[in-house]
Amino acid sequence: MKYWIDTEFIEDGHTIELVSIGMVCEDGREFYAENSEANLSRANEWVRENVVTKLWSRQADKRDANRWIRDGGTGGLLTRTQIARELIRFCDAQLYGWPEFWGYYADYDWVVLCQLFGTMMQLPRGWPMYCRDIKQWADMLGNPKLPAEGKDEHNALADAHWNKRAWDFLNSYA
Repeated sequence: MKYWIDTEFIEDGHTIELVSIGMVCEDGREFYAENSEANLSRANEWVRENVVTKLWSRQADKRDANRWIRDGGTGGLLTRTQIARELIRFCDAQLYGWPEFWGYYADYDWVVLCQLFGTMMQLPRGWPMYCRDIKQWADMLGNPKLPAEGKDEHNALADAHWNKRAWDFLNSYA
């Protein structure tokens, strides 16, 4: 089962801290969560302006911002432990098949996702120890122009949806 992922995070060259994570599955399911334990005071100006302003928890209209839950998505404002538990449920290999993860410039996304479980050796059973990268695939195909990202760029769920669109484009292109 393919999952397209994106995360938003705070990093300082020494540490990386999850702010939010979005995941879209090939069967149409969605997951979006914000790390309730994230120390947003550590965010640099760029993250404050481009990421924090798009967090569901910072929206005036929670009902509209939380539309993915109304539409059957899972997630919300959760602790790191809760996010990890919900991701195991969301990507359950017994129910949905072995997961295959895809991201765009996915190195940091993969690290911050794996850290939810501890070390890489503590990833859930059946999860790969790597994430496939859409940008690397695009480079291998001659770097075709990918679809436009849209106004919600840097919202983890919106970016996960874009990752799927980019993957679909490259899959057709290839």
